[in-house]
Amino acid sequence: MNKRSLWRTKPLHSILSESAENETSGPLLKRSLSVRDLTAFGIAAVVGAGIFSTIGNAAASGGPAISVLFIFTAVACGFSALCYAEFASMVPVAGSAYTYAYYSLGELIAWIIGWDLLLEYAIGNIAVAISWSDYFTEFIRGFGWHIPEYLTMDYFSALRAHRVVADTLAGGGDVSMLSSAVRSASEAWNSAPSLWNIRIIADFPALLIVVVITYIVFIGIRESRTVNNIMVVIKLLVIFGVIVAGSFYVHPDNWHPFAPEGIAGVLKGVSAVFFAFIGFDAISTTAEECKNPSRDLPRAIFYSLAICTVLYVLISLVLTGMVDYRELGVGDPLAFVFKKVGLDWISGIVAFTALIAMAGVLLIFQLGQPRIWMSMSRDGLLPKAFSRIHPRFKTPSFATIVTGIVVAVPALFMNLTEVTDLTSIGTLFAFVVVCTGVLVLQNKESMPQGRFKVPYLNGKFIIPALITAIILVNLVYNQVYWSDFFSFDPNDYFGDIIENLPMLIFIITCPVIAWMSYKRKLSVIPVLGLLSCLFLMTKLGHTNWLRFLIWLGAGLVIYFTFSRKNSRLNG
Repeated sequence: MNKRSLWRTKPLHSILSESAENETSGPLLKRSLSVRDLTAFGIAAVVGAGIFSTIGNAAASGGPAISVLFIFTAVACGFSALCYAEFASMVPVAGSAYTYAYYSLGELIAWIIGWDLLLEYAIGNIAVAISWSDYFTEFIRGFGWHIPEYLTMDYFSALRAHRVVADTLAGGGDVSMLSSAVRSASEAWNSAPSLWNIRIIADFPALLIVVVITYIVFIGIRESRTVNNIMVVIKLLVIFGVIVAGSFYVHPDNWHPFAPEGIAGVLKGVSAVFFAFIGFDAISTTAEECKNPSRDLPRAIFYSLAICTVLYVLISLVLTGMVDYRELGVGDPLAFVFKKVGLDWISGIVAFTALIAMAGVLLIFQLGQPRIWMSMSRDGLLPKAFSRIHPRFKTPSFATIVTGIVVAVPALFMNLTEVTDLTSIGTLFAFVVVCTGVLVLQNKESMPQGRFKVPYLNGKFIIPALITAIILVNLVYNQVYWSDFFSFDPNDYFGDIIENLPMLIFIITCPVIAWMSYKRKLSVIPVLGLLSCLFLMTKLGHTNWLRFLIWLGAGLVIYFTFSRKNSRLNG
């Protein structure tokens, strides 16, 4: 095997010619999306579970200063967004980061990023579907309607709760002291019917929403666009109303202290805050359905990111101003704060809007994943069926159905709400790869020009100076942190090293990037995007890094057993 073939890149003329060939040789995707539609897609993907759910736990950890973390995260995403915009303008075809990596970094990296995006899109949607189910059951309960517990939760949660209750009773404990969630799940186990001694326990609302969204995505891009635009208008109106109404109940005293737990407390919310921003890159998967992708994709990326950042900052300030930040560690913070001030009717509206918002996130990711698989199939890295276009609906039919199954089945039977961190680390990795791709192309001769290009600012001296300054400031102001960081427990030396490994990787990377910036005059913006996203990855913990590496390892097995030998570049 020629080792260099692992890094073979796909020429831009081949990418564009194959896209044109696909449009003339069979059913083609409909070019019906304007910049307004694309911006709405971006808003739908970003304004979802983050603003209605995870923002509460982030605020409970970091206090009002969580608004600053939203700004920092938006800036980090902004650097990556600039890189996405350059690629989207230069390579206006479906595939997003996968196609960009294939062109700039080679086939192996392209496969890795394509496999990685499955974390962001499909697996992330499993968590969103389960969260939607929880909101839905609570919402209809307000009308006096009740669905049996064993039809609204996963099997393993009920089993674990049953064992906890059994152990409590066996030990002579008081079951009433257990949480209501545990008692409710245990009751679901006890009341569930059995088939061949197997309890029938499944989250059917999660299945229902995935089926509905997959159907909408399957029947056409125009239908998806129309449904999404309606949902975006509704939730933007409600969020704007929440900000205005909530501002009348803000008590500035609640903003003091602004960062009660310091920087460490604020950074605890990195995963939740970044999870809120996941999705703006999904816009680029619709490149072959845009009327003018080279012009409209970069605009939509910037518009959606800017609008969502403003909304998140305002919402975080309103929430922490209405109540003490320590009370916000709940699953429905927006509804909670209005109940707290006696506006229950607004809480009901917020709960309904949360259902719409999360359905919007499902729609965008169910729309994006099949198009990435379609691109990988065209390149021979996946079976040909994944690139099949429906003759009537003009959508990647097989890939859409498979995406629906991949999301619906686990959401029906499993509790995967813990994949938030895993989804975040997968997306950050994609951002790192895209930023790296721009840096690689910077040094290519006769590089093609798109309508948008990341502004070049010579980082020869800026990046080394900036990295040095950051290191010095951290050594001066975070002495306690660094003394703990380099103090290893002699009884668990290996465990301490593993726990600190993500940060060690970042520390090693910084001087390497500084040296390369000096030697190759790397552009400042993509370097800042790479470093900021890598830093955010270090805050997701070594356990998520390990899970992520295992996931990538499984993907490499598929690549070397099927994808590499079937690649079109072999021909």
